[in-house]
Amino acid sequence: MTTPRWRALSSSDSPLDVQRWRLDIAYDGNAFSGFAYQPEFTTVVGVLRETLAGTLQIDEPLIIGAGRTDAGVHAFAQVVHVDLPVTLFSTKRGPDAERLMRSLNQQLRGRIKVLDARPVEQGFHARFSATWREYRYLVLETSPPALDLTNQWSWSVQGPLDDEAMNRVSAEILGLHDFRAFCRRPTNSLADEPLLRRVIDARWVRLADEWNLTPDGSPTLRFTIRAESFCHNMVRCLTSVLVEIGQGKLPETTIAERFESLSRDHLPSPAPASGLALVAVGYDDEGDSAR
Repeated sequence: MTTPRWRALSSSDSPLDVQRWRLDIAYDGNAFSGFAYQPEFTTVVGVLRETLAGTLQIDEPLIIGAGRTDAGVHAFAQVVHVDLPVTLFSTKRGPDAERLMRSLNQQLRGRIKVLDARPVEQGFHARFSATWREYRYLVLETSPPALDLTNQWSWSVQGPLDDEAMNRVSAEILGLHDFRAFCRRPTNSLADEPLLRRVIDARWVRLADEWNLTPDGSPTLRFTIRAESFCHNMVRCLTSVLVEIGQGKLPETTIAERFESLSRDHLPSPAPASGLALVAVGYDDEGDSAR
C-alpha cells in the first residue's frame, strides 16, 4: 500500500484547507546556486521544496522568501512562507511547530537550518509584508592572497582602508535614491526606468580579529546596510565602490556624482558574493526583526 500524497495546492483551494507557515532559516551560500528555484541547479528553495515534499509526503509546495540571495551569498535570517495542508503537524492544541522544525532539520542535515517555524495568518507574506531588510558585508583588510577559509565569508582587499572616508560617503546613501548606477537592471525592464530604493541605515565598523582567524590578525571591516528593499547586486556594487574610496582609488564625490549621472561606466565590478549575508528582516507586527 502506497502512502497517499497531498495534491499540489492551487488558487482554487479554500484558505480553510491550508495553513500558512513562516520559516526563519539560515544557510551557507557557498553550497547553493542562489536562493530562487531553478530546476537544473541546487538552490535554497529547491532543497526546501524537495525536503518538505519528502518529509510531509506532499507535492512540492510554493515557497516565497523575503528576498533573493545570489549564488554564494549567505543568510542568517532569511524568512519564507509556505502553505501546507491543515491536517499536517496538527494537534488538538493546534499546529505542532516544534515537530515540524525538528523533522525538517533532521532531513536538511545542516545544509539549511530552520531557526523557527510558526503558523501565521493567511495574509502574512514573507516578501510583501516585510518593511525592511538588512545585509552585512565583511571586508578583510590584508595583503592578498588570504587563506581560502577567510574567502568563504569575507573579501580580502589591500589595505589600509580609510574607514572614516567610507562612513562619510555611506551617509550619502541614506534616503530615497535612483540606484541605476549601482544595480544590475532586471530582465525586460526599460533602460530609462528608475530603480528607486530607500536606504534606512548604512555604516562601517572596524572589528578586531579576536579569534585569530587570519594569520596576521588582520582587522575586518563590517558594512551594514538596511533598506526597505534592494535591487539586484546593489550591496555588492556599493561595497566595491566604497572600498575603492577607502583605498583612495576613487574620490569621495563618486556616489553623489553617480546618483546624478545614473551611469555605471568605469565603476569597479561588484564585490564577491561570499562576503555578503542577509542578517535581518523587519515586519511591522513584530516591532523588531527576524534575526
